[in-house]
Amino acid sequence: MSYIDEIIQQVIEKNPDEPEFHQAVREVLDSIRVIVDANEEKFRRDALLERLVNPERQIKFRVPWIDDQGNAHVNTGYRVQFNSAIGPYKGGLRLHPSVNIGIIKFLGFEQIFKNSLTGLPIGGGKGGSDFDPKGKSDREIMSFCQSFMSELCKYIGADTDVPAGDIGTGAREIGYMFGQYKKLRGLFEGVLTGKGISYGGSLARTEATGYGLLYITDALLRDHGMDMKGKTVAVSGAGNVAIYAIEKAQQLGAKVVTCSDSTGWIYDPDGIDVALLKEIKEVRRERLTAYKNARLTSEYHEGRGVWQIKCDIALPCATQNELTLEDAKQLKENGCIAVCEGANMPTTEDATKFLQENGILFIPGKASNCGGVATSALEMSQNSERLSWSFEEVDSKLKGIMENVYANISAAAKKYGMEGNYVAGANIAGFEKVLDAMNAQGIV
Repeated sequence: MSYIDEIIQQVIEKNPDEPEFHQAVREVLDSIRVIVDANEEKFRRDALLERLVNPERQIKFRVPWIDDQGNAHVNTGYRVQFNSAIGPYKGGLRLHPSVNIGIIKFLGFEQIFKNSLTGLPIGGGKGGSDFDPKGKSDREIMSFCQSFMSELCKYIGADTDVPAGDIGTGAREIGYMFGQYKKLRGLFEGVLTGKGISYGGSLARTEATGYGLLYITDALLRDHGMDMKGKTVAVSGAGNVAIYAIEKAQQLGAKVVTCSDSTGWIYDPDGIDVALLKEIKEVRRERLTAYKNARLTSEYHEGRGVWQIKCDIALPCATQNELTLEDAKQLKENGCIAVCEGANMPTTEDATKFLQENGILFIPGKASNCGGVATSALEMSQNSERLSWSFEEVDSKLKGIMENVYANISAAAKKYGMEGNYVAGANIAGFEKVLDAMNAQGIV
């Protein structure tokens, strides 16, 4: 059995009931076989892959909080500090009932390579809780966030571990957490990113993941003799990533006709009204039924079904494993030419394989959605320098980073004889930088 196959088997045996983590490890290790097989003796001696797939630190803690009726609740908090070879741990905090240690490990492992691809000095980590902010009052969310940070603050810092937002964690939650960190540690430092502009946040951070997704999608199309103008785009999700992916796609001349949330989806043949979507999701925090009620030309459907709509480009921006093999077949039948992931691992393994085998251009999330963490790193830089850059300056840096990411993953795939395989290219390009740093720093 090869070294890689041994490690995959070991990960499955040592981490039972964590299918998302198994999937993430398998995808990366399968992609880097060409490097590992050529260096197997040295890598085995140094236990390199064992060190790569085992987090440096896993933190699990209880989070007690009190609701508006005076009742106490207890959730579970997590922080997985996966790899600091190229910089302090960096990765979001996910607040969602589905959160468990396996989900956090999958996200943290992905973050290693995503952060490496940005070219910035940030390592991989992830955290969160099974707390559900939906339906909670501001006071209840503050109670939870303060309790969560009371424990997490012991393990993070501006040069140690810098969390950010994720699903369920927006500007409101980051603000409450930052305030509690500052009170407990007595430090005003860049310990969290995604902060409000008035206390150290970066302009363009809110837009960054969605905008970055479109910058790399446009780079992909231009490399293949096309562009975004006139293209029909299907987007899943209606959160931060989806909203700003829709906005930037329309700015680039495309028409986006779908979006979705956890209960249903919208088809708007005239193109999604971004201002209305922002009002419903960012201000009123309502379901997409409100979009249909305000936009009579649109259609609302319960459940899932975004990928049945005919489109040129598909941008899954909701959650992991949302685009299945059947969805991939439907996209091919409808003439889709490209799928670029806005969420973390939103395409199943068999769907990814089908898309690649059928000539549909495909960029994995660790490359196509790294604009958010890249801009978080730019926020860290501004905090360190006590500066605030303009929106245009940050956006320009983001565009340059995403175009470089595309160039690097494309070059890595070509270098190892896999031209056009951007999954392999992303994993190889991300791995090579981390490998060099790990080798330089010894067995730690």
